[in-house]
Amino acid sequence: MDGLLLLDKPQGLTSMQALARIKKLLRAKKAGHTGTLDPLATGILPICLGQATRLAQFLLASDKRYEAEILLGIETDTLDSEGAITHQSPLPTDLSEEKIQHALQGFCGPQEQAPPAYSALKIQGQRAYDLARAGQDIELSPRPIEIFSIQLLSIDLPHVRFSCHVSKGTYIRSMARDIGQSLGCGAHLTALRRTQTGRFSVEQALTLPAIQQDPLAAIASILPIDAMLIELPALQLFDEEAKRLRQGLLTRAFQERVPPPSHNEPLPYRALDPQQHTLALLQPTPCGWTILRVLDPSSTTNTP
Repeated sequence: MDGLLLLDKPQGLTSMQALARIKKLLRAKKAGHTGTLDPLATGILPICLGQATRLAQFLLASDKRYEAEILLGIETDTLDSEGAITHQSPLPTDLSEEKIQHALQGFCGPQEQAPPAYSALKIQGQRAYDLARAGQDIELSPRPIEIFSIQLLSIDLPHVRFSCHVSKGTYIRSMARDIGQSLGCGAHLTALRRTQTGRFSVEQALTLPAIQQDPLAAIASILPIDAMLIELPALQLFDEEAKRLRQGLLTRAFQERVPPPSHNEPLPYRALDPQQHTLALLQPTPCGWTILRVLDPSSTTNTP
């Protein structure tokens, strides 16, 4: 069972709890999720099965789209509605749709964002949320992110709803905090739905009840590994090159025939066998191509 299952995670479950249910329902021996969703959040959670777990990092690097709701005037320690209230402020008397719109648009673009203290990031080997729950003061260094777009959806003060398209590593809880601070009243996240990760949309995802009702149909819906990698640039292999690559070797002829690009390339390349199946992932380096992963071609194209 190798491939990608798209789950519409329900509210109230951690990503690990949702993953455990999928493994049990599908009797999967090996599985992992890509991109944690908090228990408060719902939406698309890609589940990697079998060999696909070796490629989860490439989905983790994908852009994400969300729909979010924040509550102005109240701040919490977790930055969402599951935390304890730390501060309350009256809403500014001149708060208008124009001012809220202006504040939202001010967050578009590359920036440094401070992650929440209650997060899964590690500090000297320990999860930040474990340290925060133990009463320690946590300060996580800001990290580079990019908010590509923000769209105001509705205003029903003190509630504000918006959608956003963001880079990997962006915390919407931190966005809620920062938006509230920019409006001078604080805020926290009250609802969150992830609608897209990379090229995969929540409309493609299955709910847990649907999987429970018909596990075989869920298995039939599993996307092949190639679907995970389709956005990566591709390199074509000849028969002998493919044969050697299956053994974990790159021929000198291939290195000479296909020199790596001279510019820095952050993403790997797909190496395609003569049947157009992804055989391996290759990383360009100044000294030539390096093998990142060798895959079983049957697992990259066939659903179970």
